Amino acid sequence: MEKNIKTFLKNYENGLYESEDVSTQIEAGWYDWFCKDRSLKNKTTKLAKKVIQISQSNKIDINNQYVWFKNNCPMDGNLYDDFRISDIKTGDVIYTIAPAVGYNHSKMEVKKGIRKGLAEVWGKENNFDKPLIIGTWKDIKVFFNI
Repeated sequence: MEKNIKTFLKNYENGLYESEDVSTQIEAGWYDWFCKDRSLKNKTTKLAKKVIQISQSNKIDINNQYVWFKNNCPMDGNLYDDFRISDIKTGDVIYTIAPAVGYNHSKMEVKKGIRKGLAEVWGKENNFDKPLIIGTWKDIKVFFNI
């Protein structure tokens, strides 16, 4: 069974994910990665800080949802990380949150100034059809009412 976000945050704050050991990082929530194994510890630290920043949102249920991490390798772009908020009972992903995507958006979006490196949130509320928000991390916090 997955540990809820509240437990993840408590474990993080108590230093349980401070090891570069792969099994420790899998316990932290890493599911898939293309980076070097030893990079996961630092990525966990960076992403956990983002989870902390939005964990008090009324859109997130820290008792009944869990967080997991993915390092993505887009066909056209650079490696980038995201974290996903999922329902403990069903395993369904509620949100996919990328603090900085590693790919360029469509040519039209690039013309409008929307480029790689921006944050995105995708969600169940629109069936992941398009991003719920694209912007800076500050914009993401506003989306989560923080």
